[in-house]
Amino acid sequence: MTAQPAYDQVAALPAYSEQAIPAAFEDFNGHLNVRHYLGIASEGLDESLVEVGIPQNWPLAAGQAVFSAEHHLTYFSELRTGDRISVRVRLVGRSRRAAHVVVYLLDDSHSRVSYVMEEVLLHMDMETRKTSDWPDDVADRIDERLAEEKKLPWVPALSGSMQLR
Repeated sequence: MTAQPAYDQVAALPAYSEQAIPAAFEDFNGHLNVRHYLGIASEGLDESLVEVGIPQNWPLAAGQAVFSAEHHLTYFSELRTGDRISVRVRLVGRSRRAAHVVVYLLDDSHSRVSYVMEEVLLHMDMETRKTSDWPDDVADRIDERLAEEKKLPWVPALSGSMQLR
């Protein structure tokens, strides 16, 4: 596994779901409850997908969706009430029906990467509820973004536990 990128490298990516941790998200240990790491990271991923032609109303507007198929979650530092956070997304690859992404939850208050969610997501036809090929326009936009992100001077660390099929 490659070393995790530095905070400054990840922070150069577009920011999504920027917020302060609310007290209601705190658990008995006095930090962000585990379920909220995944939720906030997923919200940021959803926001980022709009840029490649996947709006959040895609199931209703076009009868298409993306479903999560696999996750690998890594926690590096705790987040506490009031900490400022943001989500950053890096595409890793695409197949005919799937995409591989790495989602970073940044602790902007302390300038560190707090959490990383690696995910494989699938393109779904909502009528058949089965995987289907990406629409050409979405596939093209994903490919454009992949090409741009490959120019970055760092490589995302991957778990090695998942791959595109």
